[in-house]
Amino acid sequence: MESEEPLIVPKTELRSGGFAARREAYVGELRRATTLALPIVVVSLTQYLLRAASMMMLGHLGELAFAGASISTSLCNVTGYSLLLGMASALETLCGQAYGAENYHKVGIFTYGAVLWLFLACLPISLLWVYTEKLLILIGQDPMISKEAGIFSIWLIPTLVPYAILQPMTRYLQIQSLIMPMVWSSILSLVIHLPLSWVFIFTLKLGSPGAAIVLCFSYWLNVIVLGIYIKWSPSCKKTHASFSKDIFLTFGEFFCFAIPSALMVCLEWWTYEIVVLLGGLLTNPGLETSVLSVCLTITSMHYLIQYSLGAAASTRISNELGAGKPEAAKRVLTVMLFLSVVEITMADAILFFFRSDLGFAFSNEESMVGYVKRMTPILCISIIMDSLQAVLSGAARGTGWQHIGAYINLGSYYLAGIPISLLLGFYLGLKGEGLWGGLVVGSTVQTVLLGVVALRTDWHKQAVEARERMMIEGKISTYNEDEVV
Repeated sequence: MESEEPLIVPKTELRSGGFAARREAYVGELRRATTLALPIVVVSLTQYLLRAASMMMLGHLGELAFAGASISTSLCNVTGYSLLLGMASALETLCGQAYGAENYHKVGIFTYGAVLWLFLACLPISLLWVYTEKLLILIGQDPMISKEAGIFSIWLIPTLVPYAILQPMTRYLQIQSLIMPMVWSSILSLVIHLPLSWVFIFTLKLGSPGAAIVLCFSYWLNVIVLGIYIKWSPSCKKTHASFSKDIFLTFGEFFCFAIPSALMVCLEWWTYEIVVLLGGLLTNPGLETSVLSVCLTITSMHYLIQYSLGAAASTRISNELGAGKPEAAKRVLTVMLFLSVVEITMADAILFFFRSDLGFAFSNEESMVGYVKRMTPILCISIIMDSLQAVLSGAARGTGWQHIGAYINLGSYYLAGIPISLLLGFYLGLKGEGLWGGLVVGSTVQTVLLGVVALRTDWHKQAVEARERMMIEGKISTYNEDEVV
């Protein structure tokens, strides 16, 4: 009878290597991290541009159409897309650790379950979007803009189902480091999306409904292409699972991580939207709201890069914990934070150097250009904090302590960030700079608290919990050269 192998790699064995071995381990992890993160950046940017390109085209239809589409998109983001994206992030813990533990059947079961539960979540979201016009009028928005926004929201309802399927599919491939299929499907969707949007919006004169129709088509195209790859690719064969009652049994475990994951995403996302809306209550609301929207656009575009690093961190950390390699998981976080700092330094240097001309990318108005220049130093600090917390949040998803992250986000933004925004922006008269300064305080508190949690994390305990969660019956990973730290 074979002797039972250890569940977790002993720490004494992990430290048996010298400096050269540790350096080689970090260099190897850096290579794996960049290979994984760079394609995820491409996927994130191309998927973001699907909606952004439609908005840019709608801006040429006139102020009313653009205003309605902008408000509708903002509302749909915070009430629908962010919720589905956050819930799907639970798979970064469940599927990631199952894959690392070589419990491949569970990867497929959790993915099927996530598609089912996200589909059901689309039903109440759809009902809410039907009443967008009435909701906007209720909170004091212009009736004409509200009507336009209501029409666009109703036409966006069909996009929910493909979006709800796409999110689990991307996590399914991501945790297996199968990123290139997502890259090609995203690029294909964007290449087709751009001319098709032009035809539906301008040639066929369908306006915002045309934009929604094409967006729905692009999401379905992504789903179909990835679905064909998942079905027929040998790379996915070992994680396939048949539709069975086990899928329904994932309800409790999925929502145990999905609810805090969604709260982590939504609590942060909502804060930025609230601050932009608060800009409309300042004197000269047009200028203040425009500048805050510019800041939000810049940070959102840059955040896609850091979110991709966080996604890569989540994948690698969950895989290593599932494989019973706590020290390797800790090393992943160190490497990802290093990459984050390098990218932040370059991004902030470019922004600060071009701060005098940055506003011209959005407007030719001297008042707005000058305002953006004054906001740039604050924006640079904001980018630093947002970037670091993006990687730390990825670590939270990989380890499975999203509930802690949700509490941190709630306290950081709603007990610190927004109150300080109100104090600085209105009471002290700092206007837009004060409102965004409150966000900087919130993200700083968030980053510090997430950093403290990461430093105090018992990685050995997390690996044990990950292995127990997956109830391993198969092969157990043992000490190897890659585990030397």
